[in-house]
Amino acid sequence: MQYRSDRYGNQISVLGFGCMRLPRNGAAIDLDESEREIRRAAELGVNYFDSAYIYPGVEAAVGRIMARTGLREHVYLATKLPHYLMRSRGQIESTFAEELSRLQTDHIDYYLMHMLTDIASWEKLRKLGIEDWIAGKKASGQIRQIGFSFHGSCDMFLKILNAYDWDFCQIQYNYIDEYSQAGRRGLEAAAAKGIPVVIMEPLRGGRLVNLLPAEARRVFAENAHHWSPAEWGLRWLYDQSAVTCVLSGMNTMEMVEENVRVASEATAGCLTQDDRDVLEKAKTAINGSLRVACTGCAYCMPCPHGVDIPGTFRCWNEMYAESRSSGRTDYYRSTICRHTPTGASLCVQCGRCEKLCPQQIDIRAKLKGARRELETPWYTISNFMIRLLHLW
Repeated sequence: MQYRSDRYGNQISVLGFGCMRLPRNGAAIDLDESEREIRRAAELGVNYFDSAYIYPGVEAAVGRIMARTGLREHVYLATKLPHYLMRSRGQIESTFAEELSRLQTDHIDYYLMHMLTDIASWEKLRKLGIEDWIAGKKASGQIRQIGFSFHGSCDMFLKILNAYDWDFCQIQYNYIDEYSQAGRRGLEAAAAKGIPVVIMEPLRGGRLVNLLPAEARRVFAENAHHWSPAEWGLRWLYDQSAVTCVLSGMNTMEMVEENVRVASEATAGCLTQDDRDVLEKAKTAINGSLRVACTGCAYCMPCPHGVDIPGTFRCWNEMYAESRSSGRTDYYRSTICRHTPTGASLCVQCGRCEKLCPQQIDIRAKLKGARRELETPWYTISNFMIRLLHLW
């Protein structure tokens, strides 16, 4: 296993265990199988284990496994505050106490504000006294390092990154999302500030393995390396020195073994130009199934009426490149689960964006198409309830 340093010199395994997808029997987590895989990952050098308050049953399962195996003192635990549910400092305190109890520990090594999407969400937390609360928890040792996980535009990511003295951050990043969400620009901005970056969705929840178009599979299969699609995706990340740790939602022993092998072999700068050309061919094949040829460059932004144009197109494309449910879920999460909505329905057809688009996309027409498919009745009702109950 290889390791990269966090902000304070701690050595973090370049492969992290994302516990959201622990193996299950029906709805219940299979504790015995989960323990077997976690124990094996730790034996092979994985020392970063990621959870969250809202992952059903996961914190409690990880806590039980850590207690049963005696691993707690040998690994780093990360979990997250569901800030979008918090209404008071007292609620923050009680939620954190519940997490400590679930995880059967007296401290969290890496604690995140879960799924910040805009600066307004952070400002809301500040009004609740989150900065003093964090300072107190760090002083007591109950929180060792503080960070945030992010879904949203790069510009918003940079605002949040610069709004507080973060110890680390977590972003969605992979070879398809290179220029969407926080993207490469966000990754490099964090690295320039000395802030470690943990990567989530390195394979888009397995979609860059299981839902690849046939042409992309052919491109990978015919290469002399004979790497699996998963290995190509992971090596693309490890090639970049700004990446600190890559989370993988491993739920089979085979995944643990393969991912550890890749994490032990792939180093920063490991890809050749020929390798990058292969990935570009695969990306071209993947993008060929897309609804709109948006590169995520964001020259069309900011929209004067608040539409997240690149984000909307990314989710619409995801419906066809991956699955309808994943595209719609991503759209829901990134456009209405926030203080200010950013969905396609806000478009007033002014046309400003089209004058700026280097791809000469008929943005107004495409937004209409995206809205028809992404903004389902369920989306509309959810948007109304979120606005009514202030649940962003």
